[in-house]
Amino acid sequence: MVSNLTSPPGGSVGCADLDLERLAGWMRQAGLDPRGLNACVLSGGQSNPTFLLQTASDAFVLRKQPPGALLPSAHAIDREYRVMQALNGSGVPVPRMVAYCDDASLIGTPFFLMEYVRGRNFIDPTLPGIAVAERKAIYADINRVLVSLHGVDHRAAGLDTFGRPGNYFARQIDRWSRQYRSSGGAPIEAMEALMEWLPAHIPHGDETCVVHGDMRMDNLIIHPTEPRVVAVLDWELSTLGHPLADLSYFCMSWCVPPELWRGVAGVDLTALGIPQEHAFVEDYCRARGIDAIRNWDFYLAYNLFRMAAILRGVAARAAGGNASAADAASMEAKVRPLADLSWRCARRSGTQ
Repeated sequence: MVSNLTSPPGGSVGCADLDLERLAGWMRQAGLDPRGLNACVLSGGQSNPTFLLQTASDAFVLRKQPPGALLPSAHAIDREYRVMQALNGSGVPVPRMVAYCDDASLIGTPFFLMEYVRGRNFIDPTLPGIAVAERKAIYADINRVLVSLHGVDHRAAGLDTFGRPGNYFARQIDRWSRQYRSSGGAPIEAMEALMEWLPAHIPHGDETCVVHGDMRMDNLIIHPTEPRVVAVLDWELSTLGHPLADLSYFCMSWCVPPELWRGVAGVDLTALGIPQEHAFVEDYCRARGIDAIRNWDFYLAYNLFRMAAILRGVAARAAGGNASAADAASMEAKVRPLADLSWRCARRSGTQ
C-alpha cells in the first residue's frame, strides 16, 4: 500500500477533538494565516494522533499527544520537535518545524506543527507498483539516510543532552522490559527468557550518535517522481544511542514475514530489485568505514524484543480506549510471534 501525498485531501474528517476556532487563534499568535482552516486525520500515526491542516494558502501537519493516561516516557512529541528542528539543514531529510504548543488546554494535549511534505508514503516494504530500478535506488537512498543520520555531530547540532551517552543497549533492554511488564497482559515465555538473555549478551564496543528509533519504510516520504527520501517522520523514539540499533531495526523486515509485520521474508528479492539483507548491511558498513558487524543476530533479537514490547503497549492503550488507530487491539496478536522470532535469533547467535 502506498499513500500519494502529492495533493492534500480536503475536508474536516474525524477531527472532533480539534477545536479549529481556538487553533486558528493560536496560529494567528504564531504568525500564521489561518484563513480557510480545515483539518483531516492522516492515516498511520499509531502512537500520536496526526492531522493535516489546510488553509487558503498553506498546508501543515499537526502531531499531538493522545488523550488519557500515558505509559511512562511514551508520546514524547516535544522530543520529536526538538530533534527535527536540530537536524534541519544537516543532510538528514526532515520536515521544517513551524511551532510547538505545550498548552494542553487548547486542543486537549500538547502538539506541534510542521510543514507538509509532498511525496509517496509506502507501508509495504516491497514498494508495490514501481519499477525494479527505482525500487533498488530507493533502498540505496534509505541506506544513505541512515549513514547520514549516524554521522551527525550531535554536540554541534545541540543534541548533546538529548540522551545519555553509552550503555545504550543495557538501558533500552531495561526500559522495554519495564514497559512490557507495566502494560499487563498474559505472560509470554519467550519475552521472559529474552529479558534474562539480552542483558547478558550485549556485544562489546559502544558508540553514541543520534538514532531515530523507528526507522522503517512507512516513516519515510519518498519524492513524488524520484527515488530518494525527502523526509524522515515519526521521531518520537529518537535519542542518543547506538547506530547498529537503528540499522538492525530497519533490517528486521528481512526476517519478518509479510503476514506478521511489514516484512519481506520469503519474498523474491532479486525479482523485485530489493537488496539482500547482507548486501544492505555491507553497503552501510562500507559507507561509514566500519568493520563487518559481529553478533548481528543479537541486534535483530533486541529489536524484535523491543517491537514486541511496543506492540504490547499499543494493545494496552487499546484496551483502555486510548489508542489512536482503529486496529490497535489487533497488535496483541503479533506480540507472541515477534517474541518467538526474537528468541530464535538469540539462540541462533551462538553466544547463548
